[in-house]
Amino acid sequence: MKKIVFFLVIAASIILYSCTKNSANSGCQFPTSTTVAPVSEQQALQDSLTAHNIQAMKDTSGFFYAVNQPGSGNGVTSLCSSIMVYYTGSFFNGKVFDSTATGNPAIFQLGQVIVGWRKGIPHAAKGGDITLYLPPSLAYGAKDVVNPQTGDTVVPANSYLVFHVQILDVQN
Repeated sequence: MKKIVFFLVIAASIILYSCTKNSANSGCQFPTSTTVAPVSEQQALQDSLTAHNIQAMKDTSGFFYAVNQPGSGNGVTSLCSSIMVYYTGSFFNGKVFDSTATGNPAIFQLGQVIVGWRKGIPHAAKGGDITLYLPPSLAYGAKDVVNPQTGDTVVPANSYLVFHVQILDVQN
């Protein structure tokens, strides 16, 4: 009996190890983005921040961010990390185009979202609060974002966007 239990423990350990080892290769295959915003977009974004008297750090990819609260929990370790957030997406004029409902956070893998979020969210951790200022090439680009139910344009092409994100949880 002890030999059977020992064998089962060893077999289970081998299976778990191989699943863990291969999960990065088979379960999550989001490509890392090397996109950098064009200099013209970076300058336009800097000009908007200056015009609105906003102080923010510049990321090497060409977006800006302000860490309002760094958080003290888990940080994002990969594009496969699952995050739970409250967020508000708006234009520089303050008009909100998207947000989570109160009490209903959004949950997704980081690799499922726009490049600006992929690169910006890791600047804070669980419990953190960050504001991302994104140029079009790191947001929705040159295509309108259209509401599929109404056909209305929600985010016009080439929009500069502001996302305020509260990171409720991070699962790596």
